[in-house]
Amino acid sequence: MTRPRALVVGKFSPLHRGHQLVLDTALAECAEVRVLSWSLPELPGCDAPRRRRWLEALYGERLAGLAVLDPRARAGLPANDAPDDEPRAFVAAFVRDSGWPVDVVYTSEPYGDGFAASLGRALGHPVAHRLVDLARVALPVCGTALRADPHGLRGFLDPSVYADFVQTVAFIGAESTGKSTLTERLAVELGTRFVPEYGRTLWEAQGGLAEADFVGIGRTHVARTAAERRDAHRWLFVDTTPLTTALFAAMWHGRVDPELATLARETRYDHLFLCEDDFGFVQDGTRSDPDFQRRMQARYRVVLGILDVPYTSLRGTLEQRVQRVRHLIGA
Repeated sequence: MTRPRALVVGKFSPLHRGHQLVLDTALAECAEVRVLSWSLPELPGCDAPRRRRWLEALYGERLAGLAVLDPRARAGLPANDAPDDEPRAFVAAFVRDSGWPVDVVYTSEPYGDGFAASLGRALGHPVAHRLVDLARVALPVCGTALRADPHGLRGFLDPSVYADFVQTVAFIGAESTGKSTLTERLAVELGTRFVPEYGRTLWEAQGGLAEADFVGIGRTHVARTAAERRDAHRWLFVDTTPLTTALFAAMWHGRVDPELATLARETRYDHLFLCEDDFGFVQDGTRSDPDFQRRMQARYRVVLGILDVPYTSLRGTLEQRVQRVRHLIGA
């Protein structure tokens, strides 16, 4: 018997384990599975590029087709609250135009029977409906609840999806401005993860840095930040950024590798804090000197202005800085 070819349609805002149960069931039972997704309007934290990334990360080449339609790039998408006949007609037209074969639609919704019947009439052949966990017995979850409390309900989200709901909080500043102490202190207080300064780790391991090391430091820092977001809770605190690495490269070697410059320019954070040099310089054996600190701090302000990067200055004691950060990030 020929195995059917399935279609799954959804907003996936966000993609949660209930959606995954539907998709996994379809993949287990069908020869081919294709996914169509759109949302108009798009819902908080669930824009089309993110939804595509989630689906590709979790299903990749297992899908015979994937279309995540972005309302900013495609006109004529049915609204989320449109009458049933509008999205049904749109799906039928999209499937025909795309040449997608459909024998069965998979849903976990009561409208599935009517959707399948309508699609069958439009395509000129019967389309079955496979209903998966309508009562939400296996996975009692819905997108509305998850959008309201993604942190409290994070067990219903794959770590690759939950990571996009974690706010990144980064600290930059010249040497001896308290970045590392502040990063670790906040992570401990708020029960989450932090990303240490990789450049310093490499410096200590090698006894110094070569010019060729700087691109690798930038790459590694970005990769570690992405990895730690999967296991963080609400916030991820980050000690220095690729911008810091680029500034050190420029200050020490007079130039910045193009790849590192791109990382410095394009890597952004939900909150960026510039730690000011308003307390005494502490020499720990690896730092330059107070004059270098002052020049570095001035360079930060110039470059942040050129790049038009929003940031908040942090002054005062450690306790004052901790309280300022907590207030601004809502902790």
